[in-house]
Amino acid sequence: MTSTPIEPTLEPDLPICDAHHHLWHHSGTYWLDELLADTATGHRIASTVFVDCVSHYREQGPEELRPVGETETMHAVANACIGHETQVCAAIVSHADVTLGAEVARVLDAHCEASSRFRGIRHAAAWDAAADVPKSHTAPPQGLLREPTTHAAVRELARVDGVFEAWCYHPQIPDVAVLAHACPDVTIVLNHYGGPLGVGPYAGRADEVFDDWRREITALAELPNVVVKLGGLHMRRNGFGFENWETPPTSAALAEATRRYPLTTIDAFGPSRCMFESNFPVDRVSCSYHTLWNAFKRIAADFTAGEKALLFHDTAARVYWPQEG
Repeated sequence: MTSTPIEPTLEPDLPICDAHHHLWHHSGTYWLDELLADTATGHRIASTVFVDCVSHYREQGPEELRPVGETETMHAVANACIGHETQVCAAIVSHADVTLGAEVARVLDAHCEASSRFRGIRHAAAWDAAADVPKSHTAPPQGLLREPTTHAAVRELARVDGVFEAWCYHPQIPDVAVLAHACPDVTIVLNHYGGPLGVGPYAGRADEVFDDWRREITALAELPNVVVKLGGLHMRRNGFGFENWETPPTSAALAEATRRYPLTTIDAFGPSRCMFESNFPVDRVSCSYHTLWNAFKRIAADFTAGEKALLFHDTAARVYWPQEG
């Protein structure tokens, strides 16, 4: 892609909590300096939520406790940003192996000891039978979110007031419903709309995928302990092909191509159960951070001020900092 001039910032005074981003020194580097450069491009990014990406796990000690190193590292990053206009890693979501069942409790306790900012876990479960659909880095088995052992692990999060982040693909959304029903006292945060696919056997079937996704996302909305992150549609696996454009898409082009997903989700869940996310640096393959937030603001243009506050900041604040509400 060639670079394009930065767009004027839409609604620059609207407070934003970026509800999902990563920091890492693998697959290239995206670290604090790069994130702060992104958040300084015009939007009012008040705070961010870091989500597990196998970043700085401990290199020694019991295998199940190694992800605690990620929480320790991101706690230090957050401390480095005290007094900055963006509270980076104000909430930390790391990893714990849900196949441990109720034994995961000691891992959760270790995360809590490592940081007061620890807010929950993600055990990525994205799986598809097709060989040309990438599976999660955790190499999850089929049906992970349906397993009683997984349910026992997720229920332990209620004890520490933690959330479970569900990363799956759209055919697995019914699995998320099973999980949410089995763990009614835990907030289940559906990542990236539930991962609509557009590669492998799903390529060239955008309308069919959307119809299948819409049916399942509407059913999932009946479970009150599920909230959804609005973002993460700009990965190669989503099939929009933005990464192949000669010139990066404008915010208007991004909004036009993707708007039916956020608008359908908001209609089903309501603004109080939806929150926008950047999914950076993963979605950087398609657009800049600044352009992405402009696209979100275009999509939300017809909502009221109160609804925008929920979508861009307040829903995330309620989910990740409930004690402050």
